Amino acid sequence: MSFLDKILGKSASSESAPDFWKYIESESDLDKAISESSERKVAIFKHSTRCHISKMVLKNFEREVQQNDGDVSYYFLDLLEYRPISNRIESDLNVVHQSPQLIVLKDGKAINHMSHQGITTSGI
Repeated sequence: MSFLDKILGKSASSESAPDFWKYIESESDLDKAISESSERKVAIFKHSTRCHISKMVLKNFEREVQQNDGDVSYYFLDLLEYRPISNRIESDLNVVHQSPQLIVLKDGKAINHMSHQGITTSGI
C-alpha cells in the first residue's frame, strides 16, 4: 500500500475493482492459481500501480473480461507490493518479466503471455 493510500485508507485492490479478481498476495495464493490451472485456464495480470500505461491497460482488460463469459479464473498481482512473487512467476513459469503483463496458465504451465497493448481476452 502506498503512502497516500495509507493516509486515505485505500488500497490498489479496493478502488472499485471488479469482483472477478482473485488476488495473489502470498506464495500459497500463487500455488493455488497454478493448481487451479489443472481445472480451467488461469490468467494472471501483473500490474504496476505506479505506471499509467499499466493502469490504462488494466482498465481496458477489465472491460473486456466483463463482456466475456469464458471459463477462466482471473488473478491479480500488484508486482510492486509483491515483487518476490513476480520473480517466482518468472523463474517457475519461464516467462520473462514485463509490466503490465498477462500470463495464461493451463495444467500448471504458461501457455501464452502478452504485455502492454497486446493484453486482450482473445489471447486467453
